[in-house]
Amino acid sequence: MFLRLLRRPGTISRAYFHSSSPLWLTRKVVHQFKLADIGEGITECEIIKWSVAPSKTVQAFDALCEVQSDKASVEITSPFDGVVKELLVQEGEVAKVGAGLCLIEVEEEVDESTPEPTPAVKEETARPVETSSPAEPARRTHPLDPSFTPSKDSSSADSVLAPPSVRHYARQQGVDLVQLAPGSGKGGRIEKNDIDAFIAKSAGRTTESVSSEEDVVVELGRTRYGMWKAMVKSLEIPHFGYSTSLDITALHNLLPTLNTHIPPHFLVSPPKAAHMVVNPSSIYPAPTHPEIPEEHRYKRLTYLPILLKTLSKAMLEWPLLRSSITPAKADSKPTLTVRPHTDINIALSTPTGLYTPTLAQADKYSVYTLASTLQALAHRGRQVPCALTPADMPRRGGTITVSNVGAIGAGEYASPVLVPGGGVAIVALGRAKWVWDVDGERGEKGGERRLKLGVSWSADHRVVEGAELAAFVESWRGWVEAPERLIAEGL
Repeated sequence: MFLRLLRRPGTISRAYFHSSSPLWLTRKVVHQFKLADIGEGITECEIIKWSVAPSKTVQAFDALCEVQSDKASVEITSPFDGVVKELLVQEGEVAKVGAGLCLIEVEEEVDESTPEPTPAVKEETARPVETSSPAEPARRTHPLDPSFTPSKDSSSADSVLAPPSVRHYARQQGVDLVQLAPGSGKGGRIEKNDIDAFIAKSAGRTTESVSSEEDVVVELGRTRYGMWKAMVKSLEIPHFGYSTSLDITALHNLLPTLNTHIPPHFLVSPPKAAHMVVNPSSIYPAPTHPEIPEEHRYKRLTYLPILLKTLSKAMLEWPLLRSSITPAKADSKPTLTVRPHTDINIALSTPTGLYTPTLAQADKYSVYTLASTLQALAHRGRQVPCALTPADMPRRGGTITVSNVGAIGAGEYASPVLVPGGGVAIVALGRAKWVWDVDGERGEKGGERRLKLGVSWSADHRVVEGAELAAFVESWRGWVEAPERLIAEGL
């Protein structure tokens, strides 16, 4: 009997076993994608550009939109595979953190299996339940992929080779990249000069012009409006101003030596390694420097990184100038938080507005590393939109802000403005000028030609006394006018 049953497995399964057929269904659910917290202290963002449109299929990690905050621009990607149903915030509008940006329809699988006993007398074999679901959209091949083949019906700018910065520049100028392909760059890539040439050519055919006799109303951009609000708040701070000049002749004489010995990995074009007769790695590998990104490299040192290094030395001697203010709360007094290291803000004028990235723990940097960091910040700030990140401009900020206005004009002095959250002091560096110095011992000898740098300070008079600011500046002078002291401290 047992052998006969083995020859009829269908009879065994139907008569003696309980079975259930899994039923997998799909349902469509619309998710509201919300603006997440993209950085400390950021409460709202402006939508610069949508990369998708309603009814467009997106996959996880595809770019949805580009947003601009007070601090930086960020590209937001999709967390879902699905179809965009609606854009809740349009380009140019401001979205609050936590507010919905768009609606995305997602297909979700649901297990609807329920156990059912199968009758022993039924001979038909159960068929799996078929559910119709749209085919998963194929992921697009990147244009730089060797297997990429542009579709014949593709007339989108996505199929054109161009760097992201060039794409954004084209959007700003209203130029369709498809009209410029192939470009003059490597492999047909479109470069910025291709767009400029196209615009110049189009301008020759354009006869329309805006009348200069009419008033034009221009709305403030997000960054400039942020500056507006910060300057209004600055009126709450009583300023104490102090101006003087620093003799940077010795620093000027030291600069050629420092430029001659810039570590090769910081240079834009590192020299070829010289052949060494004696191998320093004969018994153990000599230390090597990490690869420095291109935007961190520079050609020569300027005065600024050395001035920042000497300023950090003076700040270590003065805890008051490396402290930050915590405003008063209910039934409590304001407090000062003294930091163990020196955090310095750098005022940076960019095409999209004024930013103040922070050099955190600047006292730990060498002069060469400071120069490299400044170069990287300037590079990111020059991008359109601004490529500075929240990490470059932390909410904590610095305790002193440095504005190098002398690099722009010929002014020697200024009246810098301190804003809430910008630290306890700000200094504006003027244009360095050669003067005939007849003060002190030099005057007794008929004078001497010296290089002088005008510096203008403003401090928060609620916590910094005038005498304290003047004494701190003199401490800084001791480092600037005798840069040889850095040798003993270690560059």
